[in-house]
Amino acid sequence: MTIKVWHCYKARSMRALWALEEMGIEYEVVSMPFPPRFLQKDFLEVNDLGTIPYMIDGETHMTESSGIPLYLVERYGKQEFGLKPDHPEYGDYLNWLFHSDATLTFPQTIFLRYSRFESDRGLGEAGEDYRKWYLKRLTRLNRHLLDREFLVDKRFTIADIDIAYALYLGEYLGIGSDYEPQVDDYLQRMKARPGFQRAAMVGEEHNTVGV
Repeated sequence: MTIKVWHCYKARSMRALWALEEMGIEYEVVSMPFPPRFLQKDFLEVNDLGTIPYMIDGETHMTESSGIPLYLVERYGKQEFGLKPDHPEYGDYLNWLFHSDATLTFPQTIFLRYSRFESDRGLGEAGEDYRKWYLKRLTRLNRHLLDREFLVDKRFTIADIDIAYALYLGEYLGIGSDYEPQVDDYLQRMKARPGFQRAAMVGEEHNTVGV
């Protein structure tokens, strides 16, 4: 049974698509306008939260963009993209996976809401505060990338997928000009990967963000 992913152009669901592309796993994608809970309401019959990504793999249903790449590594034996528990950097690897969404992507979504989708509510100042908050939350990554090409084990892993997507979203939202040089260099290396480039184009016909 083919994996099926519901996706919006350049949204967090891109983490799932990028991982699938890198791993060479076949999948089916359903592209929708963003936010689908307002612009494609029949999606609520699939996922009553109205959030993306939504992935179905047999009896498995998943909604978390930073968790899906980890599932794929473990479920499909793609350890070349992950670390095993006995690896000395395993804790760091897990931390980057969850840091990517809980620490980095969260303030970006609030910035997007107030600066693009609800700009008429007069909450631009709040959006700007979240932009600054996001940049402040890059402190650990700024330091970590001073002498590293990849996040862990001197090779590309799903930790890079999860973190690089957050950086890419920031760039997409116009925040990337404030990245430190080592972070921007890292992002450009990740964007040069063919798997990233294929995933980044999926759903372009439904671009509703306007950037």
